[in-house]
Amino acid sequence: MSKTTTKADLVNTISHTTGLTKHETEAVVDCLFESIIDSLKAGKRIEIRGFGSFNIRYKNERLARNPRTGEKVSVEAKNVPTFKISKEFKHAVSQSLQTNDAK
Repeated sequence: MSKTTTKADLVNTISHTTGLTKHETEAVVDCLFESIIDSLKAGKRIEIRGFGSFNIRYKNERLARNPRTGEKVSVEAKNVPTFKISKEFKHAVSQSLQTNDAK
């Protein structure tokens, strides 16, 4: 059994649960992802209660090292997307893992 869930796995699960076709479900999943990306590009924060929140964090310019050569390189300032999981999500996953470990 694979430890990774792919987009196709999500589409299959949602399709089976909702009764939508896989094509319809994939369109919905793609739309969700695109909406999240578009909102973050616009500088908006996204909060999904019970799941978590997406935000943009600004990273300052900094000096880093090339791991192969040890040479110092400048890393430009940039905005990076971040995700913070909700307490409910964290608790649900923690409970599930504890239950699975007990088996």
